[in-house]
Amino acid sequence: MNDRPAHFGTAYALLRAAADVADHWVQSDVCAQAKGATDAAPVVYEDPKTQAKTTFGTSGGRRACAWHVVTYTATQGLVLVAGTRVLGVRLHPAAVAGALAISGLTHYAADRRVPNGLLHRLAKKTGKERFYKLANFGMNGAYALDQAWHHGWETLAALTATAGANRR
Repeated sequence: MNDRPAHFGTAYALLRAAADVADHWVQSDVCAQAKGATDAAPVVYEDPKTQAKTTFGTSGGRRACAWHVVTYTATQGLVLVAGTRVLGVRLHPAAVAGALAISGLTHYAADRRVPNGLLHRLAKKTGKERFYKLANFGMNGAYALDQAWHHGWETLAALTATAGANRR
């Protein structure tokens, strides 16, 4: 019996759920605000508790984005490993590492959001720039395209994670 489709569905559901939690609950406010900062477009972050202000440039933006990706990927890894163990799905450790690398690296590429960043350039090339810039009627095009990007890469990550499932 080929259980790989069920294992793929399991891995995808776990990765997707963990991604939402990591992106919206685990990510710190400072990372969310500063991860796209550059020297040309700095971000001034005001701590909501102390009102202390910190200016983030390119290196600070990179660090904020990298830390977000570390917590994001760790959350996905914990949920994927724990969830598959509870369900009795055995994934090969190298496949899980590959899946998390795909998810983490592509997440960083999208979330860096430097002016004219990767997603903005892709939106331009595919005729979606107007949608990317949409921020009206309860819709944010950049966010919707960001999430679609992550969903697509998480699909590849789930396929990678389940390569060789239950065959170790």
